[in-house]
Amino acid sequence: MKDRVYTAAEQISAERNPTVATVREAAGVSNADATRFLKEWRTERDSAGSKIAATPATITEQALHLAGTVWAEALHTATAEHAIIEKAWREEKTHKDREINELAADLDTATRTHQEALKELQTQAEESNQAARDNATAAAEAREQLALADRKHTEEIGALKSQVAEARATIETLQHTQNALIARIEPASNQTKK
Repeated sequence: MKDRVYTAAEQISAERNPTVATVREAAGVSNADATRFLKEWRTERDSAGSKIAATPATITEQALHLAGTVWAEALHTATAEHAIIEKAWREEKTHKDREINELAADLDTATRTHQEALKELQTQAEESNQAARDNATAAAEAREQLALADRKHTEEIGALKSQVAEARATIETLQHTQNALIARIEPASNQTKK
């Protein structure tokens, strides 16, 4: 039974990990036998892998020499690749630093331009506000002068109307006086002619 379980486990392990069910079916044994012998098979297989035969000294020396050569070559290759990668990285870093400095300079220029434009706009706004205030003050003064001139003109018109009325009254009085004088003179001339 043990041999059948071992044989089945070896065959199954070539394709996949043997389980109690697959070994039991392939070996044609009971579940308990498959479990016990599969466990033994695994233990023996694991312990066989850990047993290493003593290596002769010449092979060990050659292996160490080979390992040292491989290590030296690997180190040389890694150092060369590292130098290439580091050089590329430094060039990329220099390029990126230059780009960052250019972008920072562009940002500074744009910020200065923006601040200057903003300052100019603020100055223009203040000048426009001052001009508007000055215009409002001038307009108020002009309205006040116009109102004053209108009042003065109205007063002058009133005075002129009063003078015209007085002149008319005077003319009328003079006309009456002249008519009365003429009337006095005419009867006297008419009597001297007779």
